[in-house]
Amino acid sequence: MTGNHPSLATLLKKYDLRPRKGLGQNFLADPFHLEKIVEAADLSPADMVLEIGPGPGTLTRLLAERAGQVIAVELDPAMVNLLRQEYSHLENLTVVEADILATNIETLLANSIPAPREASLLPTYKVVANLPYYITSAVVRHLLESRPAPTRLVVMVQKEVGQRMVAEPGKMSVLAVSVQFYGQAQLVHHVPAEAFYPPPKVDSAVVRIDTFAEPPVPVADVDHFFRVVKAGFGQKRKQLKNSLTAGLSKKSAEIVAALDQAGLDPTRRAETLSLEEWGRLVEALA
Repeated sequence: MTGNHPSLATLLKKYDLRPRKGLGQNFLADPFHLEKIVEAADLSPADMVLEIGPGPGTLTRLLAERAGQVIAVELDPAMVNLLRQEYSHLENLTVVEADILATNIETLLANSIPAPREASLLPTYKVVANLPYYITSAVVRHLLESRPAPTRLVVMVQKEVGQRMVAEPGKMSVLAVSVQFYGQAQLVHHVPAEAFYPPPKVDSAVVRIDTFAEPPVPVADVDHFFRVVKAGFGQKRKQLKNSLTAGLSKKSAEIVAALDQAGLDPTRRAETLSLEEWGRLVEALA
């Protein structure tokens, strides 16, 4: 037992459950690391929290103790059953069985708050998530692009993915551009593999993303911006003029002219560009 609460092993045994590899279930049980995640979220009774992938609820309980309301979205029906039975006494917890990638966040929030309100009156919220490695990038992008967007995301991800999120020009990737376009990202905590059950093959990192009210670069068309970025990264280790020509199906001369207009050397590679340089390039190509 941990305090008055059953241990992870006790909980899983009680409900005859085992972590499902197909769902990327690695449960964090270590109280020290759980506390670090809650600290990073910086919660108060005024906060609404969207937790993704709560599993058996080791983190859910701590979130519910600090936040005004917690909406826990879980894909696995067996875990949903555990959460609803084990934590039914938590009046500020709503457990939703859903695939977060197939969920409209605005609708989810509107349906989960005690008194339904119009979208414009929805409260601000924070996201806390221990994400399965195989859907990390997709979920983070889905949340950052949602309206309303969370004010803060605290996500536990594979350590290498966390490092990619906070990368600087020279080591940028589509993921880094995607995250940094929407918010200020920082690595806040390292979680070793042995803190999980079962232990994954790699260590994890907790990343905090504080979202911007407005993107740091002025962009007229966000979809077009990311089309250009993806084209730029489309052919690894290729020069920008070549990867953009192929990815955007444009003539090389047109690409070179746009790069020149943006003040960029055509022989540079996508990973070296800053967000501001992507903004100038997208504007030149518009």
